[in-house]
Amino acid sequence: MSKKTSIPVSTLGTPRIGPRRELKFALEDYWSGKSDFVSLQEKASALRCANWARQRSLGVDNVPSNDFSLYDHVLDTCVMVGAIPEIYDWQGGLIEPATYFAMARGDTQEESCCGKTTQKGIPALEMTKWFDTNYHYMVPELSSEQHFTLASTKAVDEFREAKALGFKTRPVLLGPVTFLKLSKGTEAGFDPLSLLDRLLPVYGEVLRQLRDSGAEWVQVDEPCLVLDLNDVDRVALKKTYQVLGKAVPNLRLMLTTYFGGLGDNLQTALSLPVAGLHVDLVRAPEQLDAVIVGANPDQVISLGVIDGRNIWRADLQAIYDRIAPAIASRGAALFEIAPSCSLLHVPIDLEQESDLDADLRSWLAFAVQKIEELKILSRALGDGIGSVASEFRDASAAIAARRKSTKVHNRLVTERALAVTHDMAKRQSPFDIRRAAQQEKLGLPEFPTTTIGSFPQTTDVRKSRAAFAKGTLDGTGYDAFIRTETEAAIRWQEQIGIDVLVHGEFERNDMVQYFGEKLAGYAFTKHGWVQSYGSRYVRPPVIFGDVSRPEPMTVKWSQYAQSLTDRPVKGMLTGPVTMMQWSFVRDDLPRRDVCAQIALALRDEVTDLEVAGIGLIQIDEPAIREGLPLRRGDWKAYLDWAVECFRLSASGVRDETQIHTHMCYSEFNDIIEAIGAMDADVISIETSRSKMELLDAFVNYAYPNDIGPGVYDIHSPRVPTIDEMVDLLAAATRQLAVSQIWVNPDCGLKTRNWEEVRPALINMVEAARMLRKSMAEAAQ
Repeated sequence: MSKKTSIPVSTLGTPRIGPRRELKFALEDYWSGKSDFVSLQEKASALRCANWARQRSLGVDNVPSNDFSLYDHVLDTCVMVGAIPEIYDWQGGLIEPATYFAMARGDTQEESCCGKTTQKGIPALEMTKWFDTNYHYMVPELSSEQHFTLASTKAVDEFREAKALGFKTRPVLLGPVTFLKLSKGTEAGFDPLSLLDRLLPVYGEVLRQLRDSGAEWVQVDEPCLVLDLNDVDRVALKKTYQVLGKAVPNLRLMLTTYFGGLGDNLQTALSLPVAGLHVDLVRAPEQLDAVIVGANPDQVISLGVIDGRNIWRADLQAIYDRIAPAIASRGAALFEIAPSCSLLHVPIDLEQESDLDADLRSWLAFAVQKIEELKILSRALGDGIGSVASEFRDASAAIAARRKSTKVHNRLVTERALAVTHDMAKRQSPFDIRRAAQQEKLGLPEFPTTTIGSFPQTTDVRKSRAAFAKGTLDGTGYDAFIRTETEAAIRWQEQIGIDVLVHGEFERNDMVQYFGEKLAGYAFTKHGWVQSYGSRYVRPPVIFGDVSRPEPMTVKWSQYAQSLTDRPVKGMLTGPVTMMQWSFVRDDLPRRDVCAQIALALRDEVTDLEVAGIGLIQIDEPAIREGLPLRRGDWKAYLDWAVECFRLSASGVRDETQIHTHMCYSEFNDIIEAIGAMDADVISIETSRSKMELLDAFVNYAYPNDIGPGVYDIHSPRVPTIDEMVDLLAAATRQLAVSQIWVNPDCGLKTRNWEEVRPALINMVEAARMLRKSMAEAAQ
């Protein structure tokens, strides 16, 4: 009897960063001038080779290429098609590294006029969240005058690089329709999708070069197919794949969708002339039957059965039971199995986590383990479950143990959550009454200045924290160090004239991790890094069980900072939605229930800060928007419980205690009513890159509370001038009442250095003073 054929395994994309964050250090050496671009390329090439070798050793049949990026794959697509805004002074030809990184990080240029040389700031592209993930992409800027041309051969070069090393790969491209839908029109009312006819020839050329280089398949990612689309979008998709199919008839395309179900776009996806279709069966398992029934008879279906967004071990038996009948009905030769999406969003290898609790470790799977799970499923589907019986038993036993574990379930937490009432999520008085009470207590000037919370995490700060963690610095010594840093920060803020101070957060490693380490139900990895953007990586905490607060988390350092000054000091917390959204969340409990548990823990912290004399408390919620479901029909249910959780955390205080919140990189129009319903006294938002355009949502909504529109782009190393900040604030005064406006950076300053921060904040304070003066003069 002949042996059955295993189902091919694909990965769609893998982490780029390297097991020891090699890409981060290579980039930062290049940016700081410690190495040149040749060295950076050599290190990047070594990482790509290691990625391909790792996947082949794990038995991956369809290894991707061009899933690697030095910064961001959407930025790579911009440069591939020559979508370079005029401000970057691109003169045509292949893109140079300086232009690429200027688009990513901003830059400065020297200008000479009248015998004087001045520096002109070149801003980076706007950045926002990739669908509903915590990955950031650079937003393409397109105008009606945009013409596309092939300006980077990266996709072809990396395919050829892999081929020369003996790896047969399937190149990955971001689909043209998704690229245009993610783009920003630079003119009012302009729809970038109208540029499709100009864009498709460049894609056709890239596909021809890939085919001529030996590619048999190309993966084309069109995650826009899981969004709410209109008839224009659907026509654009049909046109795209008809044109590309005719342009490169001998090349097979794997159309890849992820982050949700196709829903009412199913027939559009099935009608496209592509050789393969990938569907996400983790987010949308219900679509399997309809996809199987509607697929073309010879079309390959890629089943996304392993979660590419979370780190929990898969229930292999349940997956097998769900997909085996479908595969049997159609034939194994017409299927692949894969993660639900690229593995970009998970850490690389669980084997590095030797210090994790043994039970928790047995419940997890990182990228390497997910590929192993796929290979086990492949063997089971091809050779029968008997060929992998022990692997199936181990997976089932781990899942059963987790379900019953007392490490996961806490009766007291469950009972407290069930006792929550609607009134617990309401402030005592309306905003106008609170504002008067807060102004009487705080006595702040117009255009009050503050920062978002964190100050630079210097080498000394990181070394001291590491020494304390290793035990080479005792608690007394570490506390003394943090006290010294905190006092220096307070004194410097007083010196330059900031109105509302922060303690600097020198004791904190990360805005989520710091709190998670003090909460029951959280666990942490040592090497579980994932990319947020560029060289910015995070280690998301793991919410594995019921969440509670054993003791106060921030009171000590906030109270100490306030004791040093007569000026008000803000207490700094991370909000419940962000604490959840920026973690790997348990998948055995509804997310709203997890969020409510965190909100109750934070509520205790907020009230303790108030008792300790902290009159302003900032509860950051930058992740509210990114948690929004991709389909509009699901928004209300999510926003209702997300807002309720924020208010639950914030509403246990008196009227005179001022609650701040902070959000970043959001399309606020989508959720402005929910932001209003949060009822924070002050919201600070990122607006410098958009030149205050993001304020439009607040103006159109007639947002009644106070707003701090960011005037300093902290994601760029350049220092904005006083005039730039004055111009931004002046723009804000044309849209908001002066009494509403606070002055602050776009975000926290942890990732910057003091050489950038000091002049930038001095300029910010001076800009606020100039606005106060000009407003006073105008009133006379």
